[in-house]
Amino acid sequence: MQNINSKLPGVSTTIFTIMSKMANQYDAINLSQGFPNFEASPELVNLVTQAMKKGYNQYAPMPGLLSLREVIAEKTNSLYGSTYHPDTEVTVTSGATQAIFTIISAFINPGDEVIIFKPAYDSYEPSIKLFKGTIVPIQLSAPDFTINWQEVASKITSKTKMVIINTPHNPSGSIWSKDDMLQLEKLLNNTNIILLSDEVYEHIIFDGQQHQSAALFPGLAERAFITASFGKTFHTTGWKMGYCLAPKTLMKEFRKVHQFNVFCSNHPMQYALAKYLKTPEHYLSLPNFYQEKRDLFLSLIKESRFSYTPASGTYFQLLDYATITDEGDVAFAERLTKDYKIASIPVSVFNLNQQDDNVLRFCFAKTEDTLKRAAEILCGI
Repeated sequence: MQNINSKLPGVSTTIFTIMSKMANQYDAINLSQGFPNFEASPELVNLVTQAMKKGYNQYAPMPGLLSLREVIAEKTNSLYGSTYHPDTEVTVTSGATQAIFTIISAFINPGDEVIIFKPAYDSYEPSIKLFKGTIVPIQLSAPDFTINWQEVASKITSKTKMVIINTPHNPSGSIWSKDDMLQLEKLLNNTNIILLSDEVYEHIIFDGQQHQSAALFPGLAERAFITASFGKTFHTTGWKMGYCLAPKTLMKEFRKVHQFNVFCSNHPMQYALAKYLKTPEHYLSLPNFYQEKRDLFLSLIKESRFSYTPASGTYFQLLDYATITDEGDVAFAERLTKDYKIASIPVSVFNLNQQDDNVLRFCFAKTEDTLKRAAEILCGI
């Protein structure tokens, strides 16, 4: 046997895989892993089929199909008034997670400090560790997940290479305000710190609020990578399609790694997305679409023993179970799956030192029937 010196000795199977496996094992309703259980647009699927039949089945250009990069740039300009050149500042990726990994691998060297806000999407930390960066966590707490900007300022040092933010935020469903972004812009002014802004839920935001993209703030945009996901936007998480935006000098370094990471992303899907994005309503309708699901889910569980603050964005809702049991969230999530046949995600696994706020994350990107069946179970606990 080889003596393997693991680069990630502390990393095991993700909680998403564990809970989805349990959901299958116990025949539970799966509101854990973040994927819709309804079909993608037949129009979009048909466009992919057309592209395959037309022969778009070989390698796409390394940075992505130009027609897709052009429509991404147009979309970004229309939404945020910011200009990204399709040739040099837009790259199509195999999902947002690939973009995030590529950004970190292109810029993080041993000893570089990276500030992250916890609870955090679980790909950030392992990627930083692989390149021997130092994680500098800032813990946010339920129910409001507000940011202590004095703490953020205190964590910035001469070794800070990158700050990673995520808004709308997974797993909390909270969003960063305009003031938050202005505070961050002020802190990063006159530094060489890179911003990685994970904005995969940019189109899933509720109650008339506006997504505060890094692209809206010149002092952030000049140093930012913005990552986005077609999978989250168009209910096609299994396609693993996304993109990132960045100024030319940053994107040049990104592409050096990207070309040896995946080289290019799925060609027929790029062809289809380039056409599908030309109808803005396909993504502009998403806030109402998902708010109806959120509101239905919350109305159905209003008589339950769970408490909650309605999610401001994403398709996740946190439920506080403190009045039900004093169990830890991992144990309670497992018991709900086994005994009540409903699967969720315990949030402590994303927190610093597994801080347990007695909340579970439920995905409401489901059919009305699924949400009704899930709510019936939750109300019976």
